[in-house]
Amino acid sequence: MNLTERDARHIWHPYTQMKTAAPPLPVVKAEGALLYDEQGRSYIDCVASWWVNLHGHAHPYIAEKVHQQLLQLEHVIFAGFTHPPAVELAERLIGHLPDRQNRIFYSDNGSSAVEIGIKMAIQYFFNQGRPRTQLVAFDMGFHGETFGAMAASGDHSFFTAFQDFLFEVKRIPNPVQGQEAAALEALEAHLKTGEVYAFIFEPLVMGAGGMIMYEPEILSQLMALCKKYGALCIADEVMTGFGRTGRMFACDYLTEQPDIMCLSKGLTGGTLPLAVTSCTEEVFEAFWSDDKYKTFFHGHSYTANPVGCAAALASLDLLESEGSARDRQRVEAQHRAFRARIEQHPAVRSSRQRGTILAVEFESEEATGYFNNLRDQLYHYFLDRGVLLRPLGNLIYMIPPYCITNEQLEQAYSAMEAAFSAFLLQEQD
Repeated sequence: MNLTERDARHIWHPYTQMKTAAPPLPVVKAEGALLYDEQGRSYIDCVASWWVNLHGHAHPYIAEKVHQQLLQLEHVIFAGFTHPPAVELAERLIGHLPDRQNRIFYSDNGSSAVEIGIKMAIQYFFNQGRPRTQLVAFDMGFHGETFGAMAASGDHSFFTAFQDFLFEVKRIPNPVQGQEAAALEALEAHLKTGEVYAFIFEPLVMGAGGMIMYEPEILSQLMALCKKYGALCIADEVMTGFGRTGRMFACDYLTEQPDIMCLSKGLTGGTLPLAVTSCTEEVFEAFWSDDKYKTFFHGHSYTANPVGCAAALASLDLLESEGSARDRQRVEAQHRAFRARIEQHPAVRSSRQRGTILAVEFESEEATGYFNNLRDQLYHYFLDRGVLLRPLGNLIYMIPPYCITNEQLEQAYSAMEAAFSAFLLQEQD
């Protein structure tokens, strides 16, 4: 019995209709931007394995640092204890985070980081004896799969079964070109009630909602409104953090800065689960009290896991290197050149880019969206050509590891161009 057959007996895969999905691809090793299956065939990981991998798979430097930490301290409860990797990582992250971020709360994944941020914002006002009841988010934001994160997310079809169980969140238009004034007007209308405790957003790139991109200026204006009315700003940088947008954090493009930030995915370079929710000293001080009931009662068994922190420190070492900066600039330039190359292709409805994130919207008779039928066809088309891409319906995106070579990028671009022509003919038929 091979690996795929053994998998089919017991495993339930994420975001997969198990009855109709093709068997999963058995990956047995990886190196750099390449994944290898049981037969030794390679696939270019153009989505960084769900956006987590920064420096390439099985990176020897990160592996060595993880190995050293495993021999020293694998884990210790983080309530009432601390350890060097957690302290050093907090210090180094604070050095990179936007001004005013001064406290680090550890957890395990992006959804939890968001959940913690929402809870912090609610309790911030509660602890001061002036509770507020409303959260504001964009129409098509996506913040994760735990209940608070689902509530903060937009009207995504894969959350339909849970809609009646989620708390209400006030929505404002995505602030894309032409909708900036509407977004500002809607946000201010909510803020004027005095009930908004926070505005949560994915800065500059809204990922799972369709790689929707918008400008720093409008986000800074929205955040300034929140400051005016005393509401907190929560930046969900789970996807955009650690260089993805061309700067260390998407918030580095802004003139206003958040009160709370959520980080995960690239934090450990794609090696181990780890997440961070950071906040300002002002937020932290609302919990600093002789009253034990003002404690932030949240924790995870593996909070600040030392091995995960060691991986994150190693990833930061690599990220801070000149070589990594050059790679990010190189990938960004290659994406830009490819966009110019396909600009007039009749199969391309639109394309957009922010840093190393590239999105190309495929022309389709169906509405753009996650359930567009082109998705499965495109996914398998690319896999057959040795390229891992996971289209969001008819939207193809690339968020590759920074180490991806120009030759590997060209192979992926060529596969996309071939798909444009092949599926344009199919649509016309």
